[in-house]
Amino acid sequence: MEMTEGLVIIGAGQAGLQLAAELRARGYEEPIVLVGEEAVPPYQRPPLSKSFLTGETQAAALFLRPPGFYDSHRISLLTEERAVGIDRAARRIALASGRTLSFRKLALTTGAAARIPSLPGIDYPGVAALRTLADAESLRAHLQKASEVVVIGGGFIGLETAAAARKLGKSVTVLEALPRLLARVVAPIVSDFYAEAHRRRGIVVRTNVTVAALEGDASGIRAVRLADGTRLAADLVILGTGALPRTELAEALGLACQGGILVDRFARTSSSEIVAAGDCTVHRDLDDRMARLESVQNAIDQAKVAAATLLGWFEPFSAVPWFWSDQGDLKLQIAGYNGGYDRLVLRGDPATESFSVLYFRQEQLLAVDSINRPADYAAARRLLAARISVPPAEAADPSVPLKKWLANPG
Repeated sequence: MEMTEGLVIIGAGQAGLQLAAELRARGYEEPIVLVGEEAVPPYQRPPLSKSFLTGETQAAALFLRPPGFYDSHRISLLTEERAVGIDRAARRIALASGRTLSFRKLALTTGAAARIPSLPGIDYPGVAALRTLADAESLRAHLQKASEVVVIGGGFIGLETAAAARKLGKSVTVLEALPRLLARVVAPIVSDFYAEAHRRRGIVVRTNVTVAALEGDASGIRAVRLADGTRLAADLVILGTGALPRTELAEALGLACQGGILVDRFARTSSSEIVAAGDCTVHRDLDDRMARLESVQNAIDQAKVAAATLLGWFEPFSAVPWFWSDQGDLKLQIAGYNGGYDRLVLRGDPATESFSVLYFRQEQLLAVDSINRPADYAAARRLLAARISVPPAEAADPSVPLKKWLANPG
């Protein structure tokens, strides 16, 4: 296939699709080609570690647009295609299939890949990472047969898959190398809550542990061996060990990368003629901190900014980040950045499994973590967007709704 005009978007995930759809909604008339490595159209990723694993959601319900959307919006979707080289001077893209694409404008929405630890036995059958629909389908099939599941990693993916496996009646152990769960994103009080909540549900949670090797053979995984010599029986090991931004093409193009493709407030890379959006990017937030966000919200909002930039409208990224994690019946909703906080305010009692933690710096609200307390989350998100201060002492009273300060700021 050869395209001589228009836009090529490399990466057919949430950000890539949103960028294409947003451009069409704003009147962009030139050809759009969306290039994806997977065999299926763009789909929702969050359910993969939750309801899809338990069988409550099927693949057909995951697709972000109906089959006719792409033709009706004149978006050429190329599946099972991988860009292997880009000639910027010639404006030509080489695909692994041997086909080439020519472009006038270029967008990178390459996403992220599962981080695979370097461990003996990592390639045994029954050792599974989770990033794609194909990964999730394979993991779901393994879960049906497994009885003893070990999850390596106590981050969001690790805890979500652990909760799903436990819901299916499996014996589940979570291993975390750091001293606490979710250590990079939440305060210790929230980490402690999740450790105890998962233990109450029958999951073994171990922190401060190092995995030395995976034991088994060509027929499958048998055990996980820890650095202290402990051996844990396992017939399924799930890797919840994080994700790495896909920056290979950006690096080959000479674009600036700092733990992701560096973009400005307008989704422009270090080459102003190339935009990027989604999990592959890193940017400076409103407080001038470097941030790489792996979330649906960021992919959508950043793609909208990229679309405006490609149209010459230049609408700066200003969205308050938000995120959610469903771990069984525990719904965590996060808004804002908690980096640099110097004060925490607890609303509610963790023992009830319904509470919020507000993060402050010099009396300014930075972020909120709400567990099964959606009204707090919704109000705090609006407060953060409006940059409205909330008196910490008054906010600590859970009987006072946070929305009070939306009506009476200051």
